[in-house]
Amino acid sequence: MKAAVLQLRSIVEARFEIPLGIRKSLERERIPSGIEAIDTLTAGGVPRGGLTEISGAASSGRTALVVALLGQATRAGECCVWVDTAGAFDPQSASEMGVDLDRLLWINCGGNAEHALKSVDLLIQSGGFGLVVMDLADTPEREARRIPLASWFRLRHAAERTGAALVAVARNINAASCSELQLELQPLGPVWRGKLLAGLNTEAESRRQHRSRKAEFRVVR
Repeated sequence: MKAAVLQLRSIVEARFEIPLGIRKSLERERIPSGIEAIDTLTAGGVPRGGLTEISGAASSGRTALVVALLGQATRAGECCVWVDTAGAFDPQSASEMGVDLDRLLWINCGGNAEHALKSVDLLIQSGGFGLVVMDLADTPEREARRIPLASWFRLRHAAERTGAALVAVARNINAASCSELQLELQPLGPVWRGKLLAGLNTEAESRRQHRSRKAEFRVVR
């Protein structure tokens, strides 16, 4: 995970396009990220009992955002799962970003997307987890796209039944209509401290509501 020893901060001057009202479907319980810009954009965080997709290119802040969610959930006393398809998860960095590793089940699938899918299916069906992450970010795109919509529907229904927040991380949106919330991240440019690279400004766009909404946040060292 390249976001080693990184922290997330909302940009004070973050820009939002917020609708005047929030629909009842957005009033369900959510897990916050702790990043003001993202939590405002998503009406409080990722929904429990639903599937959220977080997508973006490498160095877009996708992994750091999910680790922030994981930190909030574990510090609140919830048991969580990280299904690591490509073996890219860095426990030490996650711990330094506030994740309670004693409340995290980490499964390394060694690059096998099929094993990752089966692991997520088994664990989310079993219940007892507040947040289940399926990390496909470093998986070849052709492998991620091979997951059929029927599998995504099955995972979504399991999340609805058990009340878990299911988050899929990938380069692109794959579950399409199966996901309740889609966040697409785009890097806006580096943050410099003198001649040293201090972080990255990132834009997050939500596309699953009635109109597209955007917010900015910053990944800093």
